[in-house]
Amino acid sequence: MGVGDGARVLVVDDDPGTRRAVTRALALHGFRAEAVEGGAAALRALGMSSPDAIILDIAMPEVDGLEVCRRLRAAGDRTPVLMLTARDTIADRVVGLETGADDYLVKPFALDELLARLRALLRRAGPGEPGVLRYEDLSLDVSAWQAARGGRVLELTRTEFLLLELFLRHPRQVLSRESISLKVWGYEVGPVSNSVEVYVSYLRRKLEDGGASRLIQTVRGVGYVLRSAGPPAGA
Repeated sequence: MGVGDGARVLVVDDDPGTRRAVTRALALHGFRAEAVEGGAAALRALGMSSPDAIILDIAMPEVDGLEVCRRLRAAGDRTPVLMLTARDTIADRVVGLETGADDYLVKPFALDELLARLRALLRRAGPGEPGVLRYEDLSLDVSAWQAARGGRVLELTRTEFLLLELFLRHPRQVLSRESISLKVWGYEVGPVSNSVEVYVSYLRRKLEDGGASRLIQTVRGVGYVLRSAGPPAGA
């Protein structure tokens, strides 16, 4: 059985056809799936039990997916969330990131891709090796799942935390867009996707809040590197 098989997954979508197709696919691959038809029902289900992951549609009447995710994160719930959306603009993705979603999939989607994304989320559901990682005034306690810069606590989503952990484990090393997507998402994003750029941009906003200097630098045509502003040594 593959990574993530046997995990409990809550499927939240107001479209019955989508619910049936997704839960059937999950069951065929060994997942234990529960489906509910809206955000209010999702919150009730989450109040009674904790799934290993949530597949959450954004556009639902009354309580939408963004509000469900927002309430979960506000309560300290870090369950991985894969959002389903019919919109694929940067602004829409940023809104999802701000609520704490870990990944997104645009409708219509292939069930094989949904399964791959779900397994990737479950693979990276926990932090890496224990310890405190530091670079200049930036610190990340992997075991406690806490990040801070200059004594200021950073409120990070799961994906932002894992992205920052990757940079802190490889300071001053240029990481390609492809290697970032493989190590953080668990799969290589396509050439037309800008998922890495969107998440790096949002992580930068949190790191630089209050006028702090930029630590994640862009290496044009290659990727990104964690280093202080200015040319690298020997340049």
